[in-house]
Amino acid sequence: MQNYKGKIDDRVFHLVGQAADSLGQSCHVVGGYVRDLLLNRTSKDIDFTTVGSGVELAREVARLIGRGAHFSVFQAFGTARVSTHSGLELEFVGARRESYRRGSRKPIVEDGTFEDDINRRDFTINAMAISVNGDNYGELIDLFGGVDDLRDGIICTPLDPDITFSEDPLRMLRAVRFATQLDFRIEDRTWDSICRNAGQVRTLSGERIADELNKIMKSPVPSTGWWLLLNSGLLQLILPEVAALHGVDKVNGRAHKENFDHTMQVLDKVAVAGGDLWLRWAALLHDVAKPLTKRWDDAHGWTFHNHNFIGARMVPGIFRRLKLPMNADMKYVSRLVELHMRPVSLVEETVTDSAIRRLGTDAGDRKTLDDLMTLCEADVTSKNPEKVRRCMANLALVKEKLAELEARDEVRCYLPPVNGLVVKRVFGLSDGPILKDVIMRLKDAWIEGKVTRDYDENFDYMLDVIAPELNLVPVDTERHSPDDIKKKKCTT
Repeated sequence: MQNYKGKIDDRVFHLVGQAADSLGQSCHVVGGYVRDLLLNRTSKDIDFTTVGSGVELAREVARLIGRGAHFSVFQAFGTARVSTHSGLELEFVGARRESYRRGSRKPIVEDGTFEDDINRRDFTINAMAISVNGDNYGELIDLFGGVDDLRDGIICTPLDPDITFSEDPLRMLRAVRFATQLDFRIEDRTWDSICRNAGQVRTLSGERIADELNKIMKSPVPSTGWWLLLNSGLLQLILPEVAALHGVDKVNGRAHKENFDHTMQVLDKVAVAGGDLWLRWAALLHDVAKPLTKRWDDAHGWTFHNHNFIGARMVPGIFRRLKLPMNADMKYVSRLVELHMRPVSLVEETVTDSAIRRLGTDAGDRKTLDDLMTLCEADVTSKNPEKVRRCMANLALVKEKLAELEARDEVRCYLPPVNGLVVKRVFGLSDGPILKDVIMRLKDAWIEGKVTRDYDENFDYMLDVIAPELNLVPVDTERHSPDDIKKKKCTT
């Protein structure tokens, strides 16, 4: 019997064990925390299973932890949680047995033994437990060879996979997710069952599906999960619009690009570039309208005219169906899908200031513009090195022009913090060329790096440098801000 007490030699585990012993209940750390512990991955969420009342055990743990512990009960699920000041989330549940009536997805939940609780787990790597009771503290219970599967990198159900997946079809998506996150292989019998039972995914809510898809998206190599979804038949049911990208048509021996494979390459490149969740969704959906817009033209070959505009209009419907947020995140994804062809076309049309400004305006903000350029760079997946070099050089030119225009616009629009009202008050000036000269000299000082945007720094430069140069004598050196001067004018 393997013992991992050194792995859980932490005050909180000892306190849970102490509480369980005082109540005469066996208690184990279970599930994902044990898996991650053996993989040397850190986690702040810890699940405990006890034979007895999980609520009473949690209450006692909170009492022992004392100050800083927050105790809460979820009556509908028969669970309780203790949150600690160090950020740990301890979840407690009594061991239970689940059974299903024919034709019903709602389980009948009853108190059960520790073995009953382990048997209902989804995968062997999540069906391991470590005792926290004093007499066998740290003892690992591994009834289904989870340690071996962790070592071998295998996703496998503890019981018959057909039963496991019929009880909760979401487990099929979880299998894909874990395989993606951990870079594991789904065991053959489990994989065959997923392919056989894929149709049951239709019973799941959009929220539950989206949660798993988002976790796949956040993985280091998200394409792994999307290929598994496609090859299992799950994707055709969850996101048929993306599944439709797969496949190649030929006319007169000329084939178009395999758009699903291309999309996967773009998605992985965006992930490597550090793209956040919604940029990754934009990468997944950037060509989603290509199957709808695919046409053969004898002169030009395969065309996908307006796929960016049509794709942008498809985004809200996809988000709505999956219960993804219908807010600024959705609009951001839609905007990137619409604009992803624009930077390359700018170069082809010769880059003008007005075209660059229009691109920036359509993007809406600097982050979206930067993300758009990241997406466009990822979109270059040609196997022709010369084409790749040319496309990347064109995109670099657009980025260079964006930076130049941004710098020029900043200079053009810059107004010194010491404005005309202050200058007039300090030197007793009225509107005229001398006032304009002072303002221009302050602006030039900022351009040349002699001053920053700090008000006091500009005020001192005006008195110490500009005034002597123009033979100006201050009549009021009090440091009134422009707002103060406006207020005084209003009161006089």
